[in-house]
Amino acid sequence: MANVLYLVHRLPYPPNKGDKVRSYHLLRHLQKQHRVFLGTFVDHADDEAHVATLAALCPDLHVERLNPALAKLKSLSGLLQGEALSLAFYRSPGMQRWVREVAAAQPLQASVVFSSAMAQYALPLLPLLPGVPGVPMLVDFVDVDSAKWTAYVPQHRWPMSWVYAREGRELLAYERAVTAQSQHAFFVTPNEVALFTQAAPECRDKVSSLSNGVDAEFFAPDAALPNPFAGNTRAIVFTGAMDYWPNVDAAVWFASEVLPVLRLRQPDLTFYIVGRDPAPKVQALASQHVVITGTVPDVRPYLQHAAVVVAPLRVARGIQNKILEAMAMAQPVVTVSSCAEAIGAGKDEGLFRADSTESFAHAVENLLAAPSTGRYLGEQARRHVLAHFSWDAHLSGIDRFIDPSAQEAAHGA
Repeated sequence: MANVLYLVHRLPYPPNKGDKVRSYHLLRHLQKQHRVFLGTFVDHADDEAHVATLAALCPDLHVERLNPALAKLKSLSGLLQGEALSLAFYRSPGMQRWVREVAAAQPLQASVVFSSAMAQYALPLLPLLPGVPGVPMLVDFVDVDSAKWTAYVPQHRWPMSWVYAREGRELLAYERAVTAQSQHAFFVTPNEVALFTQAAPECRDKVSSLSNGVDAEFFAPDAALPNPFAGNTRAIVFTGAMDYWPNVDAAVWFASEVLPVLRLRQPDLTFYIVGRDPAPKVQALASQHVVITGTVPDVRPYLQHAAVVVAPLRVARGIQNKILEAMAMAQPVVTVSSCAEAIGAGKDEGLFRADSTESFAHAVENLLAAPSTGRYLGEQARRHVLAHFSWDAHLSGIDRFIDPSAQEAAHGA
């Protein structure tokens, strides 16, 4: 058993949105073999109620409170310091102090960093010279965050376009520097690895993929789940945190461009946008045929009783947990090609690729027109998830870098 420092930018419980799902399952995986010292932030009032539960799961827990509005103001110091704004956003003297205290009190075999911004707390613990004691660092970048910021540029006007372009450049430089100093770094798919190594070829030997998974016992079809839709509503469902820009863009695009095409021939359709903290642009979509739910206690009833599940994520890549969860619920999903490619499934596995207004509407219409075919494809979707997306099977890829006996053998050699 090793002592592992685990640094996560957002409370990894409850696992109710993309990054929290992955960070939670990585925590539970690490705990199966190691003692985990978890340092994390609470950045949302809803998460405060879950701190005690997380402390019961992980007794060696330190939580810092983060006010997003104040953190955004503080992040502007990055403009003066010539660094990525994300680093200043998550900079905390309290977190720095706790990390130093843990490192002084415990023999740590490794630090595991979840998201690039948390690496600033692990870097001071690295060995300064070969043979000098220190704490090797593993980094789970998940996605190439710098590329996400760059992808936002065409969607925004100046000055935000300039801010996003700058953040993309500065964060890429930081990602490269962190990877160079890490023992190893991970991305969620081979495509993300390829995207990063194209920009950082010097890091090619230090990165590999560590796929997402899905809790297929929890996300399982169950006709007894209560129907959240009134009467005979035919609901098209999209789930996710609705303050996250790729989800905002997806909701706005589908509601503004795709739904009107569908309703020309099927005027009874209703688009349900299911997820917490809907941004103003999402809230503005509310109408007779667009329902904004906000936070829901359980997303499974919406997936269970949906007529069609969609994930129109035009500016997102990688493995999307929302898609895996719907597939585990035996629902076929219509999404963009990049998201389907990351999951390695096509229409035979219940995952339909569509990248234009017309093709998206066509795919949704085909599923609406043939419910029995949709049920069959949903069964195929669940089979694909069960076969390829077990959390432990994927996360075991990190284990060999933490085994203290392997490290001691390496040092002895």
